[in-house]
Amino acid sequence: MSQSNGREAGRGPGQERHRGAVTLRRGSIPSSTADQRLLDSRGRGDWKSKDAWRALRILAEFVEGFDTLADVPSAVSVFGSARSAPDSVECQLAERLAGALARAGYAVITGGGPGVMEAANRGASEAGGLSVGLGIELPFEQGINEWVDLAIDFRYFFARKTMFVKYAQAFVVLPGGFGTMDELFEALTLVQTGKVTRFPVVLMGVAYWQGLLDWLRDTMAATGKIGPVDLDLICLTDDVNEAVKYIVEAEAALSAEQEAVREEAVARTGAAQQAAAEQAAEQPRDHD
Repeated sequence: MSQSNGREAGRGPGQERHRGAVTLRRGSIPSSTADQRLLDSRGRGDWKSKDAWRALRILAEFVEGFDTLADVPSAVSVFGSARSAPDSVECQLAERLAGALARAGYAVITGGGPGVMEAANRGASEAGGLSVGLGIELPFEQGINEWVDLAIDFRYFFARKTMFVKYAQAFVVLPGGFGTMDELFEALTLVQTGKVTRFPVVLMGVAYWQGLLDWLRDTMAATGKIGPVDLDLICLTDDVNEAVKYIVEAEAALSAEQEAVREEAVARTGAAQQAAAEQAAEQPRDHD
């Protein structure tokens, strides 16, 4: 009898997928993701029996994200292509940017994958900052890169996307594909509609993004689909120092506005209390 020592055919190291706290390997990896099963309209027959339980799982992802990230300091979410080579211009730019952000006191949040994300996590970590990775279950599993200090794996894109916005003071978007564009336009929509206030959006990689900005100006704005002021929501630059300065100044402006609102509220409360006291003093008193 031969001994396999656990090394039977097809049982060696191979593909790995993370599903929340669960790690799946080899034959245990399902053929679809949680997002696919949730959004697949062909499974209508399962909705009544399964979606209620999915709602609890979704709630658990939000609770896990909120609890884990609640103590993260001021942070900037950095996006870009997972396909970029380590020696590419955008990866080098992402690493320098993340280092500068860390030295300015910001944590850096990425999708936790390879390419631009890994470069940003590395830049933040090597500069002594907190490097955060928010991973996602995908059919082509990427895994969390080694430069992430704090990682969460999500099943659902919408729970993950909430964390990118809720725990960041700004977005920096480097060259990327559909996922990067999705994050960019979601951020712009949230700012345009007032769902978030003074949320700086920085595009880095002038040569890559200039054509998009030209189209936004010459087609979207020119035909009235967006207002000219909406283009002011974007800062386009290749200069790391300019990007960091833009973010720092936006946060300072927001803090100043919030402080002014607080001071005004305190002044109104004080004036109301004084007026009430004066009115009470003017009222005639009953005498025995």
